[in-house]
Amino acid sequence: MLTATTGSVIDLTLAYDQSISGYQSRPARRLETDGWNADYLEIYSHAGTHMDAPLHFGLETTIDQYDPNSLMGRAWVLSLSSVQPKQLIGVSDLGVLAEKIQAGDSLIIRTNWSQYLGQEKYRHELPRISEELAHWLGNRKINMLGVEPPSVADVNNLAEVTLIHQILLGAKIKIVEGLCNLDQIRSDLVWMIALPLKIRGGDGAPCRVLALEMPT
Repeated sequence: MLTATTGSVIDLTLAYDQSISGYQSRPARRLETDGWNADYLEIYSHAGTHMDAPLHFGLETTIDQYDPNSLMGRAWVLSLSSVQPKQLIGVSDLGVLAEKIQAGDSLIIRTNWSQYLGQEKYRHELPRISEELAHWLGNRKINMLGVEPPSVADVNNLAEVTLIHQILLGAKIKIVEGLCNLDQIRSDLVWMIALPLKIRGGDGAPCRVLALEMPT
């Protein structure tokens, strides 16, 4: 069994603070007056590092219905660090990974886009998944797709964002958006764990995502 002690563990999850759109906190209790510290949290279901559920775009499955066994497994890391703003990522960008990825594997796409968190560019100029690649991933029966931008598609183009999500989610691919720290991964193959909050009937949820590098 692979454990945290057999390799490096890299946290791919954004920390929630005021730089995350859709997140707010306010004091509920304070140690000085109440005896303990606690906050009220308000979180948009697709804020920060999160997982989409098919319900997000009109399909039936909700976030709490995902089998925990399907939320972990081996994942290939595609490095596209020279990606351009608004670039469509296609099958040709997979390079040699196109021959390595097997059914049930996951794919993490490194674009270094998390460096733009808090900037307009982060949301409005994001590189995105092409329709061609979305179909290819579905046909290959990918398990999870992880990306650094806040979406796999142009959030300002309803037709595109709907189409790409419906292709991926309709193919039973779990979409994880808003990753970070991908530059810390040294291998092109890791063990990925992505655990969303178990929200009954949820269309998506904040998600803690880890990459475990296997020792060489």
